[in-house]
Amino acid sequence: MDRSSKIYVAGHTGLVGSAIRRCLEMKSYLNLICRTLDELDLTDQRSVDEFFKEEQPEYVFLAAALVGGIIANNTYRADFIYQNIMIQSNVIHASWKYGIKKLLFLGSTCIYPKNAPQPLKEDYLLTSPLEYTNEPYAIAKIAGLKMCESFNIQYKTNFISVMPTNLYGPGDNFNLEKSHVLPALLRKIHLGKCLEEENWAAIRKDIDKNPVENIKGDAEEKTILDILRKYGIHLRESQCGYKHKDVQSGINKVAVHIWGTGAPLREFMYSQDMAEACVFLMENININDLISLNQSSTLSDYHPSHFLNIGTGEEVSIKELASRIKKLIGFKGEIVYDTSKPDGTMRKTTDTTILKRLGYTHKYDLSAGLAEIYSYYLK
Repeated sequence: MDRSSKIYVAGHTGLVGSAIRRCLEMKSYLNLICRTLDELDLTDQRSVDEFFKEEQPEYVFLAAALVGGIIANNTYRADFIYQNIMIQSNVIHASWKYGIKKLLFLGSTCIYPKNAPQPLKEDYLLTSPLEYTNEPYAIAKIAGLKMCESFNIQYKTNFISVMPTNLYGPGDNFNLEKSHVLPALLRKIHLGKCLEEENWAAIRKDIDKNPVENIKGDAEEKTILDILRKYGIHLRESQCGYKHKDVQSGINKVAVHIWGTGAPLREFMYSQDMAEACVFLMENININDLISLNQSSTLSDYHPSHFLNIGTGEEVSIKELASRIKKLIGFKGEIVYDTSKPDGTMRKTTDTTILKRLGYTHKYDLSAGLAEIYSYYLK
């Protein structure tokens, strides 16, 4: 790519796409094409074809997707598999049809089997069953990376697939029903602190910005308390109803409930690091470079991988993550683990050997990234 290249960022308003767009703009790539969902429905093949025919992009970052956390993935299973397969199939096919120079398809490390060895290497793909709670999304992403691989083999395209680890950063989804674990924890603990301090102005402002099941900040106090309780933010009750303060300690009796045991280990990457890795790959790496590197690695010798992991290779337990967020925000209440709810995959950390061999290493550690995302959330 050069600075005048015509670049299409699909999904530019989401966490991933917005980070890529910001990174490109910071590096003075100014010939960017972006369309909102209202402007271009990527599940509509005819609309996507007409867009590519008219705009003729040279490079494509395919970051558009329907995403969510464990609750959303397990609840909206049909939506996750249908919409993601439609989006990526239409964009990948149009990219081939109109001869783009390079495409970068973004998937997720949920493509790996539930019980895959750790850390996750690219050659563990399709070696055993997936985690059931996010299976539809994972199958869609596997279809996408295999579609890129198949076009590369049959049509000699230059389509690279990357599988980022758990991401967080500006533009994240803080919806309590559909968000991923880190933004959900951040918001729940923030609201817990506001409730602890009886800061109803902050609570109402927060819920006005991100309504919870259509409950907004102007709702009655009890209505807000009920919906917060539903999503794990509990103001302890007494026989007289809602009890706001422990008289002896002077601390509000608030507890934040989290699904599972807190034992699962997860890897988190700040979105700016992910975006810089993606732009680095588009600037410097072609699919043949990746294939050549994979042929000389421990990967399968009969079908070298056409994709690679993007991550930090560093892991933290959900319990430790909650503790760090609690300390950062200054919440004094209790974190309660609901062991009747599923943990999901117990460990999911990427092997980033190939990414490092190609020349990229992340910059943000978790503490720095959490401080950045909380500052963003407060603003």
